Amino acid sequence: MPKIPVKVVKWEEIADLSFRLADILKKENFNPDVIIAIARGGLVPARLVADAMGVYDVLSLKVEHWIVTASHTPEAKIKYPYKVDLQGRKVLIIDDITDTGDSLILAEKHVKENFNAGEIKTATLQYIKGSKYVPNFYADIITDWTWFMYPWNYWEDEINLLKKVMDEMKTTDIAKLKEGFKESYNIDPPIPLEKIMEEMKRRKII
Repeated sequence: MPKIPVKVVKWEEIADLSFRLADILKKENFNPDVIIAIARGGLVPARLVADAMGVYDVLSLKVEHWIVTASHTPEAKIKYPYKVDLQGRKVLIIDDITDTGDSLILAEKHVKENFNAGEIKTATLQYIKGSKYVPNFYADIITDWTWFMYPWNYWEDEINLLKKVMDEMKTTDIAKLKEGFKESYNIDPPIPLEKIMEEMKRRKII
């Protein structure tokens, strides 16, 4: 068993989940006037859902919660809070996944207090069962906790996951690190670990 269960998500899967979510929204007859993406994870799903539903107003809120891969800060926070008057319009807040639920709880509260929206709903591509917050709409339900490596996060996730292996094994030998990475996460990294190490050096992580 891997030390941390990780699943590499492909772009095709993101498109499929996003269009499934749009189909659910259409079936439930919820037609938002404005979509608010939780940055960063909700940016791509929000744009795909907006395209599928013909929504032209897409905003974003930067919520910080998961700072390091498979770990999190004590509480979520909105990094750049702002106010906007949406004049009672229907709003859909979108994120990639509901894990603890803190990001959606905070975003929904901020929109209620600062955006003058008429109706607010939330949606995610994936919902992990057991989260303290259940979004109004989701395309997929996850029963066992997994760290999903989304395509917009490949570099960041691989850097953080590889750093965990390097710290544990106390080596920079690429052959040993490849073995340790596979043993720890049971995945084939989408970006070669050689390139990840080059980037870690560029960022002065190692």
